[in-house]
Amino acid sequence: MASIEVRTNAQGVKHYRVKVRLKGQPVSHATFTRLTDAKKWASSTESAIREGRHFPTHESRRHTVSDMIDRYLKEAAPLRPK
Repeated sequence: MASIEVRTNAQGVKHYRVKVRLKGQPVSHATFTRLTDAKKWASSTESAIREGRHFPTHESRRHTVSDMIDRYLKEAAPLRPK
């Protein structure tokens, strides 16, 4: 769910801070000078998070235990005494 907060600085210029929060995902936020840009970013970011395109996958999720065992047998096992 996106929330838009209006912030006004000392000169009276408005800025729009957008926070997108979805359960199980980290918070994503950005600041814009136009409300329409803020709404567009919020909707596109929400859809990207739901589809799994927004946040990069973690390195640990790309490797399996089988990969780890194969790498160990290839690199570390030959160096160890029997």
